[in-house]
Amino acid sequence: MATARVSAQKIKELENRIGHQFNSHERLVRALTHSSATKAAPDASHYERLEFLGDRILGLCIAEMLFLRFPKAREGELSVRLNALVSGDACARIADDIGLHEFIYAGSDVKHIAGKRMQSVRADVVESLIAAIYLDGGLESVKSFVSRFWADRIEHAGANIRDSKTALQEWAHTNAGATPTYRILERSGPDHDPTFTVVVDINGVVSAKGVGRSKRIAEQAAAQTVLLREGAWKLSPDGSIKEKTK
Repeated sequence: MATARVSAQKIKELENRIGHQFNSHERLVRALTHSSATKAAPDASHYERLEFLGDRILGLCIAEMLFLRFPKAREGELSVRLNALVSGDACARIADDIGLHEFIYAGSDVKHIAGKRMQSVRADVVESLIAAIYLDGGLESVKSFVSRFWADRIEHAGANIRDSKTALQEWAHTNAGATPTYRILERSGPDHDPTFTVVVDINGVVSAKGVGRSKRIAEQAAAQTVLLREGAWKLSPDGSIKEKTK
C-alpha cells in the first residue's frame, strides 16, 4: 500500500505493467485512491465513481469476447462464463497479477491491501482502472487491456459447469421432488440500468437470493447460491466453480 500519492516513477512502472500510457495521470491517480485516504473530500477524489463505470465496461468487453469466441454457446452458458470472469474473485486475481496493491493509496486505517480481507478493494481498483483507461484512451484501449489479462482465462472460466437454472432444476427434482420457482423481490435503479433481486424457492429447501442487471442473471445467481450451499457445486481454491462428481 502506498503511503503517499503515487510518484511519477510508480506511475511509469504501472503503465508498463498494464500496457497503457496515459495522456493525463489525474484519473489514474484517482482510480488508485481509496475513499479512506480522502476523508471529507468529494466522491470525485477517490475511485468509487470510476469503479461504477469500469464494472459496466468490463462486462461489455468480456461479453463481446465470449460472444465471438463461442459462437455456438447458448445464452445460459455465456452468462455462466461471464459471471465467472467479471466476479470479484476474478478481478482480485487480475489485480494480484498486476501487483496493484503496490500502487493503491489508502488511509492508515486500511491496512494490508495485499491480504485476503482486502481482496474486494483490489477487485474494485481493477474496475476503476478500466474506467480510467476508457476515459483516457477509449474502448479499444480497454479491449487491449482486458485481452492482455483475461485472454488466458476465457477458455476455462465457467467451462466445467452448466447453466445454473438447469442444474438446479435437475438437483431439485432428484433431491426435493420439487420444481424451483423464482420471484422478483426488488427492482431498483433507473430504467436504463436496473438491478433485480430474485428469490428462488424450493419446497423443503432454504430459499436463496440472487442479484443481477437482468431478471435472468439474478435467477442464475440465486440458483448458483443454492447449488453451492447444498454441495452440488463446489468452489475451487482458484475461484472457479465445478460440479460435484458423482
